[in-house]
Amino acid sequence: MKVLVINCGSSSLKYQLLDMETEKVLCKGLCERIGGEGSCITHQVGGNKMKADAPFPSHTEAFAKLVEMMTEGEGKVIDSINEIDAIGHRCVHGGEKFQKSCLVTDEVIKTIDELSPLAPLHNPACLLGLKASREVFGMDKPNVVVFDTAFHSTMPPKAYMYPLPYEYYQEYGVRRYGFHGTSHKYVSLKAAEYMGQHPKDLKIITCHLGNGSSIAAVKRGQVVDTSMGMTPLAGLMMGTRCGDIDPSVVNYLKYSLGITGHELDEILNKKSGLAGVSGVPSGDKRDIEAAASAGDKRAQLAQDMLNYQIKKYIGSYAVAMGGVDCLVFTGGIGEHDAQLREAVCEGLDFLGIRINVDKNQNCHGDVCDITGWRGDVCVLVIATDEELMIARETKQVVEE
Repeated sequence: MKVLVINCGSSSLKYQLLDMETEKVLCKGLCERIGGEGSCITHQVGGNKMKADAPFPSHTEAFAKLVEMMTEGEGKVIDSINEIDAIGHRCVHGGEKFQKSCLVTDEVIKTIDELSPLAPLHNPACLLGLKASREVFGMDKPNVVVFDTAFHSTMPPKAYMYPLPYEYYQEYGVRRYGFHGTSHKYVSLKAAEYMGQHPKDLKIITCHLGNGSSIAAVKRGQVVDTSMGMTPLAGLMMGTRCGDIDPSVVNYLKYSLGITGHELDEILNKKSGLAGVSGVPSGDKRDIEAAASAGDKRAQLAQDMLNYQIKKYIGSYAVAMGGVDCLVFTGGIGEHDAQLREAVCEGLDFLGIRINVDKNQNCHGDVCDITGWRGDVCVLVIATDEELMIARETKQVVEE
């Protein structure tokens, strides 16, 4: 079975074609600036990368172009779209309606649209991809939608409810949903596989750390809590997002600065977090680490804050689960920032968390075990693969 994995933005389309017999990536690429000037496609087969300008008035033309790149010329990997058995789409928000991946129907599209107020930037983009896919590949080609929120749907009410008037949950769906579910699921399963144990026998804390970050407590294969909330703004401080703050700060700033709700939203989402504290506009952890090494005290403060917050979540989730068997670092920062991993794990001996400093500094491969001497908790660095997880989910749904 060959599965095409799609991740749509409002003006972009990221794709991978995988052969599920070997789980090998046949090709991957990105269509950019859809609906605007200078639109183009980058298509990659192995180490060979091709880039071409192409007009993309809509996502439909982008789909048509990626099909052309896969079936013709230098980037050809299949003879026709008939070789593609199914298409898997990433969707950020499934609310309470979707607790697992499912085949795309008119009713599913309608429901995803109704959930758009919960993810106004992401769900509409997913819908564009779903509709364009049906236009280009036809209605008979199975399309499957995989939700970022689905893996977190096992959280109990005591973890997902907010202490607000209950009718706000009933009428408006105000609750914790969690995100990065595809990544948390992939690395928790990978960790169990590495440890040679069944997920149902383990208590795992997964730290997906990147420009957007979240932590999940996975007990017996099910999420019991996670750091992100109703939106991806909650939880840890991130590249440009503030994470958890006193709710009253929002109104205080709004009136003190004399700004609109939209302007405040921009501040909380795009000018806060590591960028806001450090003063390094990019919010990129590598830039902040370089500034801190050069003696920038604000950059060092930003790093210290992030490390401290990660520690607090690890400790609280160990308590929530009644212990921890495995701690996983993943995501752009989690996989590549040895300094952060060392700082986070320092002082966690009482939980049984110890790391080998040399192994931590020389981490390579899909799974890197950095557990230290006499460490009771297995500490792993795992390269996440959300596209592969989406492809697996798609295959499973189609074959059911």
